[in-house]
Amino acid sequence: MDQIISNWQTLIDALEKEFPAVSFDLWVRPLKPLLFKNGNITIEAPNAAAKTFIIKNYLNVFDNTLKEVFGDEYQSFKLLDTEEAIDFKNNIKEDSNETLKHLVNLEPIKEQSEFNKKYTFDGFVVGNCNQFVYAASRAVAENPGTKFNPLFIYGGVGLGKTHLLHAIGNEIEKNNPNKIVCYVTCEKFTNDYIESLRTNQINKFRNKYRNVDILLIDDIQFLVKKLSTQEEFFHTFNDLYQYNKQIVLTSDRNPKELTELEDRLKSRFQSGLIQDLQSPDYETRLAILEKKVEIEQYKVNHDALVLIAERVDTNIRELEGILQKVCFHSTLMSKTEADVLDVMDSLNEKIETDKSALTLDKICEIVADYYNISLDNLKSKKRSKEFVEPRQMAIYLICEFLPDVPLASIGMFFNGRDHTTIIHSRDKVEQNIKAYTKIKNQFNDLKTIIYRL
Repeated sequence: MDQIISNWQTLIDALEKEFPAVSFDLWVRPLKPLLFKNGNITIEAPNAAAKTFIIKNYLNVFDNTLKEVFGDEYQSFKLLDTEEAIDFKNNIKEDSNETLKHLVNLEPIKEQSEFNKKYTFDGFVVGNCNQFVYAASRAVAENPGTKFNPLFIYGGVGLGKTHLLHAIGNEIEKNNPNKIVCYVTCEKFTNDYIESLRTNQINKFRNKYRNVDILLIDDIQFLVKKLSTQEEFFHTFNDLYQYNKQIVLTSDRNPKELTELEDRLKSRFQSGLIQDLQSPDYETRLAILEKKVEIEQYKVNHDALVLIAERVDTNIRELEGILQKVCFHSTLMSKTEADVLDVMDSLNEKIETDKSALTLDKICEIVADYYNISLDNLKSKKRSKEFVEPRQMAIYLICEFLPDVPLASIGMFFNGRDHTTIIHSRDKVEQNIKAYTKIKNQFNDLKTIIYRL
């Protein structure tokens, strides 16, 4: 039996080389073997059109390929359409032959999914900004063609439109494997149409896009100014819609704002459900980062995630990109997990300290609190080590974060010290940071506190 099944897989692979890609996907890949007995193979076609197409155009190709694959076991083949196959299976007698039983229930060999398996509904973080579009997308995936048709999703770059399209596709493939789902960008749709005109194969193009159960098109705004492609898509839309085939479209704008699109197309888009994706709020951004860390198994501490969520409020794509860059930086530094310093060091161009909140007094307060000494002792002329080291660190941090403050002014702030003492303190700490891990860690801790202001 295993050899028979292996031969069927070999047959599909061999036939793929004999058919144009679109014809193979439409007519050959969905074939189901019903019976292999006494050298005779009975096969179910997905519909009457597929049966007619194969017999009319590829009868000899089929026959020769079957001979090559099955060898002397093969005698003949019979192709049935869907209704004929139902009668055939109803009339088939129970047989102890395991090959017969297995082939009656064998599913067609499916092509590799075109949907990114990372983009699922479970992996989509739901917040106030997207809860309604998420619910609509799930409803479409669970019952395609029954409501919310068409579903039109719009929003800015990187907010999750493509994620939702792939999630819909993945969900339908999982729960309705017999449904034909087509996902394509508007650019790809346009290029396919242009190619069909160039090669005089417009019917091939129409077969590809109109013989589907669900059509998912990303970035439909690219139809703007493409009048001929708009015309073709209008008829494709109508053809699918009248047969209750699900259509889902995404765009960067509300259909009302696609001013250079034909009114009849905008009218079609507005006839269904229109949902917008908004920029995620802080809570959603943090949840997205936590979900990404969980999925990718990144090592990042919570404070780093909080800082990214606080500072990056543009879109999800940039949020995840920054997280990836921070983790990469942490790996280069051979750290066990990424922390706030990785956020600051690797993304200095995006995360800056609020200088208006930073003064000499504020830095000294932070240092005094960190070392658990009084502010008066920190600024005094006491020479005890417990005060000298924090004092020098405070001077170094002031020079680091407030470079415009004159050295003489810093000296006056610390009870009238001259500028040479300030230079000595600054240089001393700089050397110690390089030489001693303890001093480096203290500096990093204080830097983190200051950046969080």
